[in-house]
Amino acid sequence: QVQLEESGGGLVQAGGSLRLTCVASERTFSVYGMAWFRQAPGKEREFVATIDWSGDSTDYADSVKGRFTISRDNAERTMALQMNSLKPEDTAVYYCAARLAGLSDRRRSAYDYWGQGTQVTVSP
Repeated sequence: QVQLEESGGGLVQAGGSLRLTCVASERTFSVYGMAWFRQAPGKEREFVATIDWSGDSTDYADSVKGRFTISRDNAERTMALQMNSLKPEDTAVYYCAARLAGLSDRRRSAYDYWGQGTQVTVSP
């Protein structure tokens, strides 16, 4: 059972930046495809960004492309989401997800393990 723990959320003004981090409990982290999803109040959980096992392949939702950057450090068993130029519509709980297959994937159903989430609030 892989355990994922997110950190780095908080309150920031529009235009500001935050860096989210996800730490995995297993050494086999390096073979997992990983992703960030988010869920705003009253809305479905939506895809934000994904990265393959090597870190060479990434993909982003159109709404965050050019503002967010996903990365990973397999030696440290961590994944990060650098969020710049934040907007109020980025306000949500952000979740880290892992899939046993190593490729990146946008589909929520593709992921086997989820973290508990970290709150990001962007004020106008």
